[in-house]
Amino acid sequence: MILIKSRDEIKKMAKASEIVAEAIVTIKQAISPGISTKELEQIAEEVIRSRGGVPAFKGYRGYPASICTSLNQEVVHGIPSASVILKEGDIISVDLGVIYKGYIGDAAVTIPVGKISKAAERLIRVTEQALYEGIAEAKVNRRVGDISYAIQKFVEAHGYSVVRAFVGHGVGRSLHEEPQVPNFGTPGKGPKLKEGMTLAIEPMVNEGSHKVVILKDGWTAKTADDSLSAHFEHTVLITKSGPEILTKWN
Repeated sequence: MILIKSRDEIKKMAKASEIVAEAIVTIKQAISPGISTKELEQIAEEVIRSRGGVPAFKGYRGYPASICTSLNQEVVHGIPSASVILKEGDIISVDLGVIYKGYIGDAAVTIPVGKISKAAERLIRVTEQALYEGIAEAKVNRRVGDISYAIQKFVEAHGYSVVRAFVGHGVGRSLHEEPQVPNFGTPGKGPKLKEGMTLAIEPMVNEGSHKVVILKDGWTAKTADDSLSAHFEHTVLITKSGPEILTKWN
């Protein structure tokens, strides 16, 4: 069942999303060669808890950390570790969610570590723009497939592939709600978008094949062909006047 959020529920989601955005900005400022992904998690958790939030990922389906830190060929669900040290030229996607008074905001960003290659810069730029191409279709009376197709069309036009094993989703009372929001699909298909729906739209884009494999930790997904991957996500509210990004950061 697709849940339509009340004005009060949206306020709580907006606050959760504000905390998400603040945590992401703080992490972006902290990222530099030599820092561990465990330190990034500690930074995020301090921001989240100091603002009255709770990490939404910690313990979710057994996940052991407060954020996901996925490095280079890792697509999603990388587990922070004191032994994983960022180095010049890496790219890292950081995915995090916050619960505030029972409601959730969820977002992800891919961040360069120092100076990165032109190829990595282009992958990040295209993936981020693909997110906004999808968000632009998140309007009342459009269909989920319109979002999916806009992302796929943009990504594939730039020579990349969209990951199919993981998709966007509804978000609000739970981290994953209906509907699923794939990053590939057919325009005009899927559930109709209605005012008050809240979606986590999140393209994951690979330089090579869309295929992924899961590592031995049971969580981390990486590209099957060892190509680079990037990931961006926002929590978006469907309104009469168009999509509103709740997790927007500067």
